Amino acid sequence: MLCRTWGEAIEADWPPVAEVSDPVGGRHLLVSSHALVREVLGDPVRFRPDNALDALTPIPISALRVLARHGFRLPPTLANNGDESHPRLRALVAEALHPRRVEQQRGWLTDIVRERVVGLTTLLERGEPVDLYADLAADLPLRVLARLIALPESDTAVVKEFSRSALELFWAPLDTARQEQLADTVGRYHTALRQFAATGGGLAGQLRELAGSVDVAVGALFFLLVAGQETTSQFLTLLLHRLVGEPAALAALAGGLVSAADVVEEGLRLAPPIVTWRRVAGVDTILGGTPVPKGTSVVLWLAAAGRDGEIVADRHGFVPGQRGSRRHLAFGAGAHRCVGAQLARMEATVVVEQTATVLGRVAVTGAPWCPDNLSFRMPDRLVVRLAAPGR
Repeated sequence: MLCRTWGEAIEADWPPVAEVSDPVGGRHLLVSSHALVREVLGDPVRFRPDNALDALTPIPISALRVLARHGFRLPPTLANNGDESHPRLRALVAEALHPRRVEQQRGWLTDIVRERVVGLTTLLERGEPVDLYADLAADLPLRVLARLIALPESDTAVVKEFSRSALELFWAPLDTARQEQLADTVGRYHTALRQFAATGGGLAGQLRELAGSVDVAVGALFFLLVAGQETTSQFLTLLLHRLVGEPAALAALAGGLVSAADVVEEGLRLAPPIVTWRRVAGVDTILGGTPVPKGTSVVLWLAAAGRDGEIVADRHGFVPGQRGSRRHLAFGAGAHRCVGAQLARMEATVVVEQTATVLGRVAVTGAPWCPDNLSFRMPDRLVVRLAAPGR
């Protein structure tokens, strides 16, 4: 269950804190209560971020050798950095993704999405299927992020292969052969990213200057290219899939009863881009009445926290604008709260605004398939066709 916490298990009634095991033999405390998840995220002394990027499946020597051949090094920088350097590094990234700069991209992104939707609508009206993941959502967040951090234009497919490979290598249950394959993909892109971090301007240059280290700049950019775009393209796909099956929400949106922002927040509550996240107990402590020895792995079930009956009345229904909808923890909380939250919200709002009319006319013929993964759903497609009249 631990690697499919976005599935049927999420609708069951779980205790606030439960001992669980993962498919590779690891033991964890799974925290599902909204209040307790916030407590953990807000206390970096009792619960440290050090294990946030640890591989779920320990990486074997053979795969480590593959990474070493590519000069792979990933010092703590953002998500797993609990020392005094974190606030300064975070501030640089936060400035690059400042809401003011994000908002400046809205018009440009709206034009792109509108043009794509027109093209996809034409195909649908010809009776052809379209893939809303591949043909709409997959590359949008990467294109926006590249403009914000001065990332040079490159083959989108290469970056997407790298980011999805990284999510699988570090967060999925794997066999050795697959780990070696993924290590080569991640290592090859790491080499190119290192060159950019060593010579690039914009955020890369600022990180390099602040840290006095190319390694630190690479680490920050590595995580940003995963968390800053891959998670958002996944969320867009999952949100569009949900909306196709929510005619009442689409009608409320069309009638002005709710806003696109309301729809996005309810989507974040029910299908957050990161389903779980990890912390490690830094001291012997107690959480929700449960003793937690120092060194214990704590898995925070962000998706379940958004469905806590203490924050919303309709826990599992899609009800945009309901009281408590915006209290979700899709972007975490505390010192490590996602700095790209407003970026993801802006992108999702634009996509909802431009696709809502089309979504009300289609039926899903190829639902997203998601592999086993501790923290990410990684949908592979969202194929739709124009629905028959009267459906």
